[in-house]
Amino acid sequence: MTPSPVTVFMGTPDFSVPCLLALHEASHAVPLVVTQPDRPKGRGRSLAPPPVKIAAQDLGLAVEQPGTVRDDGFIERIRALAPDFLVVVAFGQILPKALLDIPRRGAVNVHASLLPKYRGPAPIQWAMIRGETETGVTTMLMDIGVDTGDILLQATTIIGPEDTAESMHTRLSQMGSRLLIETLQGMWQGTLYPRTQPAVGVTYAPMLKKEDGHIDWGRPPEKIDMFIRAMTPWPGAFCFLGERRLKILNTQPLTGVNHREAPGTILQGFPDELRVACEGGAILITELQGASGKRLRTADFLRGHPIALGTRLA
Repeated sequence: MTPSPVTVFMGTPDFSVPCLLALHEASHAVPLVVTQPDRPKGRGRSLAPPPVKIAAQDLGLAVEQPGTVRDDGFIERIRALAPDFLVVVAFGQILPKALLDIPRRGAVNVHASLLPKYRGPAPIQWAMIRGETETGVTTMLMDIGVDTGDILLQATTIIGPEDTAESMHTRLSQMGSRLLIETLQGMWQGTLYPRTQPAVGVTYAPMLKKEDGHIDWGRPPEKIDMFIRAMTPWPGAFCFLGERRLKILNTQPLTGVNHREAPGTILQGFPDELRVACEGGAILITELQGASGKRLRTADFLRGHPIALGTRLA
């Protein structure tokens, strides 16, 4: 009977969990799961375990949460496990060469883009922000660069008109788990060979900050709509009505709307609508959230907070 590969898994958020579950279902021997330390969460700021820790404990797997993976003692503990593979999925720390060199068959990363596009920590959101119609997942051999390693396999999916970063996150995490198992099987059997990433077409997906969700009404309606979906659920798309911050949750692009108003101006529409001027048309806000923190359809919001025609959203 062929022995199962010995695989050390490193991951932290929800995106990583399907890959860990897939390894377990594929009968990989997983002697250790490495994840980030517990972090304060919620209003009470009590320590909460990362999703990968919860999943690993449910599977009865050993968990370690190093403050830094560059610690010599940690590296030696991984070396002592003699893994065939090191699998890294959204772990959250840059791995040193000393760690990447340990696994006999290689350190494999699952990344949520079609590399070399969108290297970095926020590939799903940036693919949508920049108007891509498709994206995907890539498995690659890790090197000391950020998402610069040789490509192993890729899978593609469309970005649909109803997709948000949240729906893409769910889809790509499931795609990534299947692609990971296919990748490891090919490497284990010696039938899969890496290829160098192309030098052309490289783009980056830097970490998003809360202020990155501020809507620019001077863009075309389709791009604003995709931007809002890209910011869902985090950091959230927002604008200002005077000094009040409005979180915009759902919109519908309107083409063929002629106007001479400045971007962000509320246009004539039905009484229960919010039509906002933008470049080359308008956009219809269908769901939003005000200071109360309650998610409301536009008609319900306007009953308590009417907004006059000609008002400008900033």
